[in-house]
Amino acid sequence: MKTIVISGGTDGMGKALAMEYLGRGDNVVVLGRDPAKGAVFAEAGRATFIQADLGLVARNREVVGLIAERFPVVDALVLCARHFRSARVETAEGIESTFALEYLSRHLLGHGLAAALGRAERPVIVNVSGPGTAKPEIRWHDVSLTRGYQGVGAQLQAGRANDLLGVAFAAEHAGSGISYVLLNPGGVATSFSGDYDAATAAHVEALKRYGKPVEEGIVPIIARIDDPPAEPLSAFVEGRRIAPTGPGFEPAAAKRLAEVTRRLLAEHGPVRHPRG
Repeated sequence: MKTIVISGGTDGMGKALAMEYLGRGDNVVVLGRDPAKGAVFAEAGRATFIQADLGLVARNREVVGLIAERFPVVDALVLCARHFRSARVETAEGIESTFALEYLSRHLLGHGLAAALGRAERPVIVNVSGPGTAKPEIRWHDVSLTRGYQGVGAQLQAGRANDLLGVAFAAEHAGSGISYVLLNPGGVATSFSGDYDAATAAHVEALKRYGKPVEEGIVPIIARIDDPPAEPLSAFVEGRRIAPTGPGFEPAAAKRLAEVTRRLLAEHGPVRHPRG
């Protein structure tokens, strides 16, 4: 029996993955914001729902502590949580919301659960982010996008940051046995959580009509969980392996982002692992 942790597990592909592994008899920990959507998991005996606004640094740290206490061994961490915003929004901690949810949360959960993952026989982190697509440079002096915000640009920056996160994580945890997978499932008719302007909403509706079904979209994710790659870092686009090297995966940029991230997180206090 495996223990699978899924962020963004109450909708779309995250929910479909949770149901898949619950059906197999595994323990599944679902992280989500909406308790009403999480209620469905209360009926499943091996499901644990943790209500969490993963856009908040403090809450990610609390979640790591809760999971580590209840599940000393984690076999797989799947990072799916996304929420599109056409207009710029800051979290209560003063961080641009897309960067906070789609990058910082994935950084905190991955590094925070590394010890529990390292105890598993074949541990894997699957970061559903979008490797293999053209992305802008990180705005090194304005990662919170205080100037010239665009919703698509914010998501592309978060995607670039996740590519670099994979590079940095594999280097920092070399020898841990954890397989870090960057995965682009392609166009999937998933939930598309977000606050959209009219033009973007119309584009999203087209994606829902023409995207592949969720059940098909999760197939490459399941394949990586069931049979993690041997390499510390790998990347896949719709099941096709690509090399996580070259432009977009530069080790120097990964180290720079890791340092920027450490400084940003230091502004929000030390790690605390609450009980209960």
